[in-house]
This record gives sequence, structure tokens and C-alpha cells, in this order.
Amino acid sequence: MRRSVPAFAAVAGLLVSATAAVLVAAGPAQADVQICEQYGSTTIQGRYVVQNNRWGTTAQQCINVTDNGFSITRQDGQGSTSGAPVSYPSVFLGCHYTNCSPGTNLPMQVSQISSANSSISYNFVGGATYNASYDIWLDPSPKRDGVNQMEIMIWFNRQGSIQPIGSPVGNGTVGGRNWEVWRGSNGSNNVISYVSSSPISSWNFSVLDFINDTRNRGAITNSWYLTSIQAGFEPWIGGTGLAVNSFSASVNGGGNPQPTNPPTGQPTNPPGGASCRVAYTANSWNNGFTASVTITNTGSSTINNWSLTYNLPSGQQVSQAWNATVTQSGSAVTARNISWNGTIAPGGTASFGYQGTLSGAYSSPTSFNLNGSACSRA
Repeated sequence: MRRSVPAFAAVAGLLVSATAAVLVAAGPAQADVQICEQYGSTTIQGRYVVQNNRWGTTAQQCINVTDNGFSITRQDGQGSTSGAPVSYPSVFLGCHYTNCSPGTNLPMQVSQISSANSSISYNFVGGATYNASYDIWLDPSPKRDGVNQMEIMIWFNRQGSIQPIGSPVGNGTVGGRNWEVWRGSNGSNNVISYVSSSPISSWNFSVLDFINDTRNRGAITNSWYLTSIQAGFEPWIGGTGLAVNSFSASVNGGGNPQPTNPPTGQPTNPPGGASCRVAYTANSWNNGFTASVTITNTGSSTINNWSLTYNLPSGQQVSQAWNATVTQSGSAVTARNISWNGTIAPGGTASFGYQGTLSGAYSSPTSFNLNGSACSRA
């Protein structure tokens, strides 16, 4: 969440307000440049910005900026592990609250990105509570200031009793690694977090892999814009000695730009009777549940722009969804395709999922209609 003006909490949906401040921008950094100003920043390698970004505490924090990264040399803040971290010292490519890295080509529309690669090397310490955090920020507009609507967080190392925003929604494989995936909102923007089960001290990877996975979860579309890539630390307690030893990131264009106003089509009804099949798989706990839904086109004609309707049993309320736009009125649920998964060829499938709250005993819906035609159950 780590924002300079204003600041927002990075845990448990807690919103924290902070006094507006002006970023202190300097020229290209030389080795051993010290920054203790609350929102002080400088540039390195003529292409990245390093920022102190002490947004969650009045206590002192200082960083030592080198030509390749930075280290925390003093961190006096004491944050609650059930609340927000005290700061987000970091290095970034792109734009953060009007502070843009030199010569950046960001924001860039996701559909235009042909590759986005990054390399990071961390130094960790013991006896502190912190998260080694890598942030990817996206917005529906090419925004260079203020809060972006989508934050992707990669937790390279979690130390202490801290957790991401929201709640876990399962596990996923991205970049050849397995991650515990969390989803939530801090009241200002949505957050998807990928949490490593063990510390990762260095990694070369594709940022685009995480963007694509987030898109596949229905959180963004290809028409959104990548605005910045950031790497650093969220300290709660202590953290002196934590360091980004090196950081690099590059985003290349050459993809397929999305039209400003893409054409919208009318849903195509499945031809004749029950030519669709729905598989509904759920996992429930005492006050919540997740559901995965797969639609199969069992007919001979392509389905375009689908809309699946059904009723949820009493006590169930959808809270967030991925890979579809899901709305609920009373017990009636309507799930509509998003921009990239609206076509289902004969024999093909489309899948989406959601998380919801639960009151009482759990049961699954019993009947489904696709574009007005009844579907069989898998």
C-alpha cells in the first residue's frame, strides 16, 4: 500500500490517513547517499527512484542509497502487527504520486506490453517483523498521481505475525513457483497478494506473469495500464540492515493495443435445449465460502457474450469475484463474462470463481441458466 500522499494501511483493510507531504527529489545518487527525510527520494542509474517513504510513523527512519539499491540504517518505528507497517522504503520504475523515474515509458497499457522483466536481490535480517515486498500497480487510466485501483503484492519474505490484506483464496503457480494467494481491499484499492512459503533472497522473473494471473482472476483487463514497479520492505518492528542489494526492471511495448471503445455484442443463446453444462465446486468454513464455476458448451454453435444466472441459498452473499463480473440481488446471482473470456466454442469451457460470506449451513445452488437456456449439472 505504501503511498506517500496520502498513506493507506497495508494490512487487514485498515485505512490510515497521513498528512500530505512533498516528495524531496534530488539528482542522480552516488554511493552512500543518506536520506532521513520522511518522503525523501533520489535517483540511481539514471532510471530508478529510491524513496524513504516513512508514511506510517513519526519515528525516525534513514536509508543509505547506493548506485544499485539501498539499505535501512535506522528504523525506530513500532507498528502493531494487527495493523499497518510503518513505512515502505523502496526503489521503483514508473510513477508514484507524480514522482516519475527518469525516462520511464510507464504508464503503459497492458495489451501493449510485449515483455516486462525484473531482477531483485535482497538482504534479510533476523529479530525484526517485516515483509520483503514487491509491488506492481495498475489502473484503468494512465494515472501518474494518486491511488491506483489495483495493487499486486509479491511477498518474498514474511517475518513475524503479519498478513496481507483480505483473506486467502487458495494457491496458484506463477513464474514456476507456488504461492498462497490473498484477495482483499483496503477501502481505496483492491489488492491481490502472492505469498511465498519460504524466503526468496533473489530472483529473475517476468512481471507480466503476475499481471496475466491477476487478469485471469478477473481483477483487471488488458485495457488497464501498468503504472509502476516497486521493490522494498514493509517494516512493522525493527528492520535496520534490511537491504535491496540490486534491482532492475524493464517494460517493453509491441503488444496489441485495446480499442478505446471495444465493440459490445449481444449474448448468443445456446441453440436448442440444454446445450450447456455447469460444474460448481465449493469450499466452505464457518462464516464464508469460495466457489469455482465451469461452463461447458455442449452444443454445436459458438456462444458469445455469456450470462449465467442462478440463485444462491439463503445466508450466502458474494463479496468478490474473479474471471467474471458477478452481481447479486437478493438470492439471484448473475455472472457475466469479462472482455477476454466471452467466447465459448463448441466443446469449450469458461471458468470463474468468487468468495462469499456465509450464515448458517452451506449448500450449493441447484439450477443454472445460460443466456436464458437451462444447463445440465456436471
